[in-house]
Amino acid sequence: MDYQTGKIGRVIVARGFEGEDVYEEIESIAAKEGVRSAAVMLIGGLRSARVVVGPKSPTGPIEPQYTEFDDAREIAGVGTIFRDHDDDSPRLHLHAAIGRGDEVIAGCPRGGAKVFCVLEVVIFEIEGLDASRALDGELALKLLTLAK
Repeated sequence: MDYQTGKIGRVIVARGFEGEDVYEEIESIAAKEGVRSAAVMLIGGLRSARVVVGPKSPTGPIEPQYTEFDDAREIAGVGTIFRDHDDDSPRLHLHAAIGRGDEVIAGCPRGGAKVFCVLEVVIFEIEGLDASRALDGELALKLLTLAK
């Protein structure tokens, strides 16, 4: 396991509003504030999302399995922000439990993740890391990469 140590820098608190795109808004804040590495937590509601709920097959190549919803659900999520190795832009990676009634989805909400009513976001900046998301040729995914 590769690792580095850092320390908590700024703490950014944001409120998302109905219909906003979760990824666009969080990545926009990170870009505006110059956040290079961060831990993220969020709670609130999602109106809709396409959620990666695992690979279609447990053996390669990795192809995501999706489920979608468009009926307003509760969300509790955690994630990270690291800069894209190629274009230096901040990239959010988020996993969450998303529920309505007795139905719960756990996974990575992606395409079309829109806020329902309100979303509270806390970004904990991590200083002192040399980290990015770089393409892993074997898995064909942009993964956390720590400089040696």
